[in-house]
Amino acid sequence: MRGMTMPAAIEAVREAFAGLAAEEFDLPPRQTFADSRSLVMAVHHRPTRSTAVKVVSIEVERDPVITGTVVYSHPDGQFVTDAVPLTTLRTGAVVGVATDLLADEDASHLALLGAGAQAADQVRAVHAVRPLKKLVVFNRNVKKAEALLESLKDELPDTVVDVAATPAEAVRDADVVCCATASTVPLFGCDDLKDRVHVNAIGSYRPVMRELPEELLATAGVVVVDQVEAALSEAGEIIRAVRSGVLRLESLVELGAALGNPPLREGRTVFKSVGVAVQDWAVARLLA
Repeated sequence: MRGMTMPAAIEAVREAFAGLAAEEFDLPPRQTFADSRSLVMAVHHRPTRSTAVKVVSIEVERDPVITGTVVYSHPDGQFVTDAVPLTTLRTGAVVGVATDLLADEDASHLALLGAGAQAADQVRAVHAVRPLKKLVVFNRNVKKAEALLESLKDELPDTVVDVAATPAEAVRDADVVCCATASTVPLFGCDDLKDRVHVNAIGSYRPVMRELPEELLATAGVVVVDQVEAALSEAGEIIRAVRSGVLRLESLVELGAALGNPPLREGRTVFKSVGVAVQDWAVARLLA
């Protein structure tokens, strides 16, 4: 978004999740309508007496897929902005926070699955915390993957870029994987990954959607979510893994808590986000 850098957004979102862990926010569950095609997200920050409300419409067959508005209200006035660029920025930012927390310090090879509206800010966020030497993109529409890489070339002048023919090929040697798709089945197998890798998944936001294999969630060194309550109601891969018993509910770690007590970076690490309103609040506040 104009006037906003990714590092600034990452820091704002990091501080917001620390505030969420410190119970500074009133955060009701997201309201969904029309089979999650219409979403309403609201949050109130008690210390600043500020509130953010986002209303979005999601239609996978439409271009753009997401339309909507964010209203940020505070004691001195109100700020209104387009929900689409704010959502891609805040979703990228939370991935930046999680990647900085969980990926190896020398991670430099990113595999991105999906080349839709969220894709560019996923790359920017990872690059902000782990400068990229290599970027490999998979998308079912190869031309979209190529167009994404073309759009990012000026921002990644020293990065080797490539398009993969399959998700398995894309993730094979990656240090960090970002999944940003509307898939209803896992995108790759656990055996396709390196023994040490950090995986972010931000695409699925309905119980019927899944991007990650169950085995990854069962064997990962740590599984971090933005909020347990939200993940258990909306994240298809988390819901399925908990119900089947391969993932213990008590093993899930919320991002805010992890920031205060960083987990060990052992083996494979996972961050699953469905998006919570504190992210919208953080970026809207910074813009305002």
